[in-house]
Amino acid sequence: MLRSDKLNKNPKLYIFLPLYYSLWADSELTTTEAEGMQQLIEKQLWLSAEEKKWLQSHLEPSKPPKPKELKSWKAIIQKLELEGLTDLYEIGKSLAQQHAGDTEISFEESLKEDFQQTELSLGLLSKEAKYNFKSGHETISTEYKKESNFDIKKMAALLDGNQAELIQKVKQVISQPSFAYREYDSLTEQREQVLTWCQELSKHGFGAWAFPDYAGGKNDMEGYFTIMETLSYHDLSMVIKFGVQFGLWGMSVYFLGTGKHHRNYLKDIGSLKLPGCFAMTETGHGSNVRGLETTATYDHKNKTFTIHTPNPDARKEYIGNAALHGQMATVFAKLIIDGEDYGVNAFIVPLRTTDGKMIPGVRIEDCGRKMGLNGVDNGVIYFDQVVIPKENMLDKYASVSEEGEFESSISSDNRRFFTMLGTLVGGRIGIPRSAISATKTGLTIAIRHGENRKQFGPEGGEEIPILNYRMHQRRLMPPLAEAYAIHFALKYLTQKFLDRTEAEAMEIEALAAGLKSYATWFATATLQECREACGGKGYLSENRIDALKNDTDVYTTFEGDNTVLMQLVAKNRLTEFRREFGDMNISTIFNFVVSQARTSFTEKNPIIVRSTATEHLLDFEFHLNAFRYRENSILSSAAQRLKRHIEQGMDSFDAFNVAQHHLVNVAQAYIERIVLEQFQKQVNETEDESCQMAIAQLCQLYALHTIEKNSAWYLEQGYMEGVKSKAIRKEVNQLCWEVRKNALALTDAFGIPESCISAPIAVKSI
Repeated sequence: MLRSDKLNKNPKLYIFLPLYYSLWADSELTTTEAEGMQQLIEKQLWLSAEEKKWLQSHLEPSKPPKPKELKSWKAIIQKLELEGLTDLYEIGKSLAQQHAGDTEISFEESLKEDFQQTELSLGLLSKEAKYNFKSGHETISTEYKKESNFDIKKMAALLDGNQAELIQKVKQVISQPSFAYREYDSLTEQREQVLTWCQELSKHGFGAWAFPDYAGGKNDMEGYFTIMETLSYHDLSMVIKFGVQFGLWGMSVYFLGTGKHHRNYLKDIGSLKLPGCFAMTETGHGSNVRGLETTATYDHKNKTFTIHTPNPDARKEYIGNAALHGQMATVFAKLIIDGEDYGVNAFIVPLRTTDGKMIPGVRIEDCGRKMGLNGVDNGVIYFDQVVIPKENMLDKYASVSEEGEFESSISSDNRRFFTMLGTLVGGRIGIPRSAISATKTGLTIAIRHGENRKQFGPEGGEEIPILNYRMHQRRLMPPLAEAYAIHFALKYLTQKFLDRTEAEAMEIEALAAGLKSYATWFATATLQECREACGGKGYLSENRIDALKNDTDVYTTFEGDNTVLMQLVAKNRLTEFRREFGDMNISTIFNFVVSQARTSFTEKNPIIVRSTATEHLLDFEFHLNAFRYRENSILSSAAQRLKRHIEQGMDSFDAFNVAQHHLVNVAQAYIERIVLEQFQKQVNETEDESCQMAIAQLCQLYALHTIEKNSAWYLEQGYMEGVKSKAIRKEVNQLCWEVRKNALALTDAFGIPESCISAPIAVKSI
């Protein structure tokens, strides 16, 4: 043992004790470390041969000190007054003097240099060694605590806007004990619970909210979107069943039907007395709705339509509400009159009687269990010559006259088709708003856990919240900023939809398609990050992230596959919002060149390209210019590529197919620019100074993090140099560090009911 008569005879030997302790306490002593210490000992001429042998006997890797002995070494060192002692040499020297008593001892100056060289070669941080022997080690990382540099209520009011009263009303309902989460013993039990919840929501008038007064509604479409978004803090199966019943089924009757349909159906739809479905998607035709094969053949003699599934690929698949509860459906089918195909139209088709018996000619199969949303009864529907009366055609945009002739105020089949679908674009607003609520919930759980969960910490100090770790901040702070960014962008989209004119229809449809894709991809990625950031706790169902992940996963293909939708956005950008952008064989696709693809190169001067000044990197104008430059450059490049392919003889369909990846980038850059513009606009319009400062910081983080993600592109384009790219990365790190202070307050501003969060790891710390 180091504690022996050798130490009593020569107290100067104590100078080695801190070094010995640091080596053995850190890990197993390696052969290299033992050899380094032996060399240090051999160099000391003031040591006798016997003392050297004794010291070296404690450096055999195969014979470590016993735990009790190691603790005794530490106890000896801890008796020192460690303040002012900067490294292992100083601590050892002080220890030796303490045990020498009144006898003054000294060491050669070369010994300090020998110690420092040995510590360096062994990988020891000598100046931090004293923290092994003291408690209360404080560092920058330990000092960071949660703060609230703004009024949370004012931030919540900013987020809620003019919908605050309705949001509170919905939150009060879903916070009731009857809406408490529960475990289910069967699929049937879960589905019945979700139906019961939807019935309860309809009693509060939420289902009919967007319908006319005579149908029990408030004629408030904005309110309906708000209800969907707020409900999404709760069970998402409930949200989707709610959306199928009142959004897809109800809105299709409302927007595609006329007065007779409204009077006959809307009131019962809004009260959930008449559960229904939206039967568009077919097994063989998902995104390509115009290619649907289900037929609706008109019989002029009997004034009826016959709905028929001509082959298995034409069956209606994945239809919500179909497996158990749906009594009627809006069915999209090709209208056939006297053998002539008049394109896809919509019809109300009965599925079941009020007591649940299947209508003759209708066959429905249960889709069974899914990855998520198992409270929704999805089914597959086959029609075998199902006859419906003439008035069941939803005839706002097309009808069959009393003489049996097809009539429409819109002569073009394509234009009529897209006008019809355009009225249903609300689904592409509801889904991303639902997704962002689920993402906010996941971020709230993960960030609270990051504040509550403590581990590691500096030597001699206490464990610190994992939210103080830079990498953890990197994982969660940029998504928090982006959640705020998307929130404001979706408010902008909603308002544009509500105020739309016919001339803006295509622009709004493209914007809705793009933001739906952008927000749902963001939700999928962020909820996975939240799961991982919570470790094994995030994998437990009790902490809800699994349900949020599984239930929102299908959002990326709900209301259209995201990749397909992003191509739609790109084609819209390329064709100056041409009404029939769905037609691949258009001859005027390059008309945009003059007005849409003008790229400015004035920013690519050496000063801007290399500038790393903080005030420049945080400047809103720099951010927006960078986003616009990327958008315009990619747009121009895509157009030139398509033009080149077609001029070389390639069919336009093939040209688009070859350029699909490029087209998705066009759409991505466009949506990123829209999101940033709306975020900056919100910052500039925010009156409360503290809230403005908080969201300005989030806006800067969103912008720089997006530029950082696209840094390879900017470097390729010569828009910035490596020195600037590195500076941006550093600035993102710093912004994450700063946003971390307000992170809990920023999630509190979401105002998610605690009963909806319902995750043990997210219980708020006092």
